[in-house]
Amino acid sequence: MDFKFSGHETFAFRYAWLPKAYNAVKAYGDVFSDEDQAMVLLGVGKNMVRSIRFWALLLGIIESHGGRAYEVTPFGGDLLDPIDGLDPYLEDSQTLWLLHWRLSTAPEPLFAWHYLLNRWQESEMVGSVILPMMIRDLEGSHKLSKNSLDSMLSVFLHTYVPTRGKKNKVVEDNLDCPLVQLRLIEYAGDRDGSFGRKEPIYTFRRGEKPEISLGLFLYCLTDYWCLNATDERTLSFEQIVNDIGSPGQILKLSGEGIQERLNDLGNYSDYFVFTDSSTSRSLERKFDDFDQALTELLREIYE
Repeated sequence: MDFKFSGHETFAFRYAWLPKAYNAVKAYGDVFSDEDQAMVLLGVGKNMVRSIRFWALLLGIIESHGGRAYEVTPFGGDLLDPIDGLDPYLEDSQTLWLLHWRLSTAPEPLFAWHYLLNRWQESEMVGSVILPMMIRDLEGSHKLSKNSLDSMLSVFLHTYVPTRGKKNKVVEDNLDCPLVQLRLIEYAGDRDGSFGRKEPIYTFRRGEKPEISLGLFLYCLTDYWCLNATDERTLSFEQIVNDIGSPGQILKLSGEGIQERLNDLGNYSDYFVFTDSSTSRSLERKFDDFDQALTELLREIYE
């Protein structure tokens, strides 16, 4: 798998950035090819223009076909179109989970997302522990400075952890990434670090997460299926829970939470059949066209 390590310009994306990118590219396909023009249209500085373009591309809101032209994607239109979009202002928490999913399962994801969501199994996350392990994992395949990885890790944490001021109180800051609302990563206190400084400790919020609707879970599951096992008619329960890029790993869902969702497919029984027997737990898909199923499932999330 190929990974990204830079391009974010040290910024996590902000609430207005994705709608701005969608609307600007829809109106002016070459907007991001002229950074001075983009600065005027988007009302931000040059580094932020580059960051907005980076996040909009990574999340699949816009796409480049080479050269100077960009286009909005069908997914971008379905979600963010100001007239027909399902959630053009990112007001629904399901949208935020959906953006987390797409960010984490992009064809070429940021390495910190891949590493920490799929492969980090420790109960706590501490920067001084994570960075050497990242460097060791990348040894021989990528030559990156500690500062580059530290910057990427900082962006990862700022994407999910709200800004804290003095005495570690959460600051009401509209510059935070909208994904902080997911509470996917929680502050768990401090420990003594180097040079007498305190170092923050973070943990993933794991569990059933009732705020993730059945429709959203099945959309993510279908997307995982399409990306990883297109030719397979069935997936094992263990794949859904434990595989790299699976809903269990990316959404940090418990096996019990996934089991509960699959036991009661309800209105989605036209799409899937779950078998839970003494010898096997597996999910069968009843559809053939992944693109059509994903389009239908996306719209059903918001109905």
